[in-house]
Amino acid sequence: MKKVAVYPGSFDPITYGHLDIIKRGLIIFDEIIVAVARNSQKNALFSTEERVGLIQEVMKDESRVSVDTFSGLLIEYVASRGAHVIIRGLRAISDFEYEFQIAQMNSTIGQQIETLFMMTSLQYGYLSSSIVKEVCSLNGDIDRFVPTEVKLALKRKYGLN
Repeated sequence: MKKVAVYPGSFDPITYGHLDIIKRGLIIFDEIIVAVARNSQKNALFSTEERVGLIQEVMKDESRVSVDTFSGLLIEYVASRGAHVIIRGLRAISDFEYEFQIAQMNSTIGQQIETLFMMTSLQYGYLSSSIVKEVCSLNGDIDRFVPTEVKLALKRKYGLN
């Protein structure tokens, strides 16, 4: 039986921190579905379709990663895809408190689905999509934080060269 996990998030945009979790997750799982949340309450810089496209471009050489979108309850989406694990990346204790509550709620609703917390690698512990967007909007160097495709897309969004 194939071990399939879902890695959900907004990925606005995807960073090296996200990619680190995906690559390390592939050591454990046969396939990872990167599930981009369609959340109308968040004010995303990139449309859902743009985020999906960027992830697909960045992951084009990894056949075990697919990209999809979802709305509604994550636990229902995970079950519909035949997966049994949700991957969540943690950077700090503050992430854990929120993620722990969500994981407990999910296990109450979908008892057959587990949540796997993966600590971010040390070099990405401070990194977030929000910080990357802020640095880029101020024309700062973001080469160490995102792949080239993402950097170029961010610069276009902000009207930078």
